[in-house]
Amino acid sequence: MRIPATTACLCPLLICLCFVQRSYGTSQPRSNVRAPRNQTKHLEGEKDVHHRPKRGWIWNQFFVLEEHIGPEIQHVGKLHSNSDKGDGSVRYLLSGEEAGTIFVIDEVTGDIHATKSLDREKKGQYVLHAQAIDRYTNRSLEPESEFIIKVQDVNDNAPKFPDGPFAAAVPEMADVGTSVFQVTATDADDPTYGNSAKIVYSILQGQPYFSVDPKTGVIRTALSNMDREARERYPVVVQAKDMAGSVGGLSGSTTINVTLTDVNDNPPKFPQKNYQLYVPESAQIGKAVGKIKATDEDLGVNAEMRYSITNAEGKAMFSITTDTDQKEGIISLRRPLNYEKRKVHMLHIEGVNTHLDSRFSHLGPFKDTTTLRIIIGDVDEPPVFSMDYYIMDVYENSPVGTEVGTVTAQDPDSTKSPIRYFVDHSEEEQVYFTISVNNGVIKTTRSLDREDVAWHNITVMASEVDNPSHVSHVPVTIQVLDVNDNAPYIARDDEIIVCESSRAGQVIQTVRPSDMDNFANGRFSFALPSDLPVNPNFTLKANEDNTASIVARRRQFSQAEQDLYQLPVVVRDGGEPVLSSTSTLTLRVCVCQRGGSSSSSSSSSNRVRTCQVPAFLSTAGLSTGAFIAILLCIIILLAIVVLFVLLRSKKGKKEPLIISEEDIRENVVTYDDEGGGEEDTEAFDIAALRNPAGAEQRRLRREVRSGEEGWLVACGPQSPSLVLLDTEDMHHVIRQRVVDADKDTSGPPYDSLQTYAYEGCGSPTGSVSSLGLAQVLPPELSYRDLEDWEPEGHMQARLFGTELSETEQTITP
Repeated sequence: MRIPATTACLCPLLICLCFVQRSYGTSQPRSNVRAPRNQTKHLEGEKDVHHRPKRGWIWNQFFVLEEHIGPEIQHVGKLHSNSDKGDGSVRYLLSGEEAGTIFVIDEVTGDIHATKSLDREKKGQYVLHAQAIDRYTNRSLEPESEFIIKVQDVNDNAPKFPDGPFAAAVPEMADVGTSVFQVTATDADDPTYGNSAKIVYSILQGQPYFSVDPKTGVIRTALSNMDREARERYPVVVQAKDMAGSVGGLSGSTTINVTLTDVNDNPPKFPQKNYQLYVPESAQIGKAVGKIKATDEDLGVNAEMRYSITNAEGKAMFSITTDTDQKEGIISLRRPLNYEKRKVHMLHIEGVNTHLDSRFSHLGPFKDTTTLRIIIGDVDEPPVFSMDYYIMDVYENSPVGTEVGTVTAQDPDSTKSPIRYFVDHSEEEQVYFTISVNNGVIKTTRSLDREDVAWHNITVMASEVDNPSHVSHVPVTIQVLDVNDNAPYIARDDEIIVCESSRAGQVIQTVRPSDMDNFANGRFSFALPSDLPVNPNFTLKANEDNTASIVARRRQFSQAEQDLYQLPVVVRDGGEPVLSSTSTLTLRVCVCQRGGSSSSSSSSSNRVRTCQVPAFLSTAGLSTGAFIAILLCIIILLAIVVLFVLLRSKKGKKEPLIISEEDIRENVVTYDDEGGGEEDTEAFDIAALRNPAGAEQRRLRREVRSGEEGWLVACGPQSPSLVLLDTEDMHHVIRQRVVDADKDTSGPPYDSLQTYAYEGCGSPTGSVSSLGLAQVLPPELSYRDLEDWEPEGHMQARLFGTELSETEQTITP
């Protein structure tokens, strides 16, 4: 009967067979289990409800040794069926993993062999299937059964360190047993079979400094007080051996490079206890003059230190800072050096570690000291003035050459070279001062005016005679002192306002004098000129604050009577000598605005008064109501004028010349406009249509009329000028106009009446036109009757009389 593979693996019988096979070792590699006799196959289709099926054959796993190197192929096991009677009628078949290649079976005997050497580390087991059939009928005698061939391990792989070599670090001076690193080796052999994969660690190199735990592979320090400064790196070789370290086991090794890290266990030290440095006295303040360095065998932050000057004398002249990159002390100058005063300076310098480790405090103080001797070098220095700056003074208007003051300088060197003095005039536009070259005395070169320039700033230079290239500068400020050389005056750009309503004793205005001199010249006094008569209108009142008040002596000033007053005022100062001046003030009388009148108090006296502009209508005696009525009338008249202009503009639009289109009998062009009279005649001179002579006479007539105010009288039955004109010219013009009208296609296609300013000849009624009046003799008129007229009539009489006389002179033959 057929037995499933999973059931065979879990069967207790198979477990027992596996144990027996392992106990016999490799001496009995073949395993052949025959099914018990009492187990028979079920008949085809037979069913047994109460019993499990009986098995015909069943197979346990086979074992085969890896790395077989014998001359013959390795026998793995044997298959056998109960149906096999030994007559060769049963054929055994093998299928599955590597069947036919690595594993082959004898079809008659059922022996299985491995044709190649196997490696358990590559593949640990193979799953195959066995079957027994009748050789002649190919009928299946036994069902296909699955079994496993397991490769049995041998110790053929040495332990390995896959990631080696390694690097580790441990602080120097570490205690014994301090963990450094842990190594782990791997073995490809089967850890469940024997001791092939059981590893033990040991140290091949690195003793007595380090040790390793044989089971865990942890490396620890084995020696105390390992000093990094003595030795920094240690190579440690660790071995891993299988078979629990027994003889015959395989082994592998790796290297661990152990580095001792630094700790602050060494104090700083100056290589020398005494140093010497040369510094010239011309060294600049704040600049570095030297460097000093202490050594420290430690590294990084453990070697950082701070430098300081411990003695007060050296600290006052020099300073020291620490360069953290170079571990140096930078010495700088704090005060200027002077070789003539001191030639040597001593500095006590200390270097101290900044990062201390309390574990190593027993090793001593982590600091060191040294002495630095600074030698000052002599340098030829420029002259030195006795003061950093000078302030002098001199009175204005002093004569040229007046001594102002003296500056002094000397050579600081031991040679004591003579000094020469100069004034730097490069920044001065005008030279006011000079200096003595040898003794430094400053004098004026011109007269000074305090009111022009009150302070002068000059620069004095000093140089050595032996070395003129060394020059020193010093600023000198000179103050010009004041003398009383300017008279006081009253500056009044605006007129002083006097209200018409001013009262007697009322303060009109307070005036303050000006003086270009210093206020130290004393108080001012005020007075009216003594050589003039007493002013009946105004007087002066001196105040206690160097001001004076203008006071009215009378009341009720009138602008109509007199609007301007002149008031001369004498002002004297309190200087020595006393100076005075006379200022004439202008006072204007005005009608002040409401509130403009002031009392005699000092506060109201300073009030600014403004003149009220007299109203134009107030002089005419009109009231406000009358003024408003006049404005309304003017507005109404303007509205009427505007309305009239608008109506005229609408009326002035031309209506069609033809009143009715149906009226085609006789179209007369009509105009509903009134002629302009003489304006039309002057707009176009009709005499030009007649002959040039008539046009010239017309021009003369207009010239005569322009000087006679346009008055001209024409009378008579007929204008004589029309008789004298050549009518042929006018007829020619009319004919030409008719021809032009006929050729004008844009005009109406019917007859029209065109009128011209031509009257023709021989009119019995005469002419009422003003044409040609320049040639008409005026009648004999007498203007004596106009003497009884008004003055306007007299003016007309004179005009007409003049025109008559001029006309008579013109037409006299």
